[in-house]
Amino acid sequence: MVLLKKKNFDCFCLVFSDAEMASPRHNLLSEDCRVAINHVASYELHISDAYLSMACYYNQDTGAPLFASFFEDQAEVKREHAKQFLRYLRKRESKICLPVIKRPDIDNWGTGIQALESALELENKLTNLLQNLKTMASANEETDLLHFMGKYLDKQKRNTNYLEQQLAYHKRLEQQAQEEDPFKKPAQVSGKETDV
Repeated sequence: MVLLKKKNFDCFCLVFSDAEMASPRHNLLSEDCRVAINHVASYELHISDAYLSMACYYNQDTGAPLFASFFEDQAEVKREHAKQFLRYLRKRESKICLPVIKRPDIDNWGTGIQALESALELENKLTNLLQNLKTMASANEETDLLHFMGKYLDKQKRNTNYLEQQLAYHKRLEQQAQEEDPFKKPAQVSGKETDV
């Protein structure tokens, strides 16, 4: 097995020798599904990095919102999901070639509401990638892949629902605080104190 970085720097690939790829089972994935799984795994790592950045931004010194620990937990969960997709590719004797996804240009996640909105946007894109992979797997009659993906789609739905609920809750809190004290800046409600 050899790790290669393609010349155009848009993906990293693991290349297996002919001996490693030789198998009596010949259970290779269709090319469409292989590419889609690589993209999902890469995006899971991308989200993991974004969540880790959010968790570090909202440390205890900044008056972290209650959901900051959620970001830290999700960073680990997303990284583990990426590993599981890569293990699946390896099990199916498929080439691993992760596309490089540009890191968000955000160093200041702003209010807790802004971080939740960013997280929800990332999760919605992941949901779309997973749905597209499911569609491809169905079209290519990849029943093993469909079975493998089932738990990820369920977890993704729960995760997205949680973020939507948290976002709605914190927006209501912010609105209530604004009604009680119209001179209070919105960031104070979300756990980040600002100077008035």
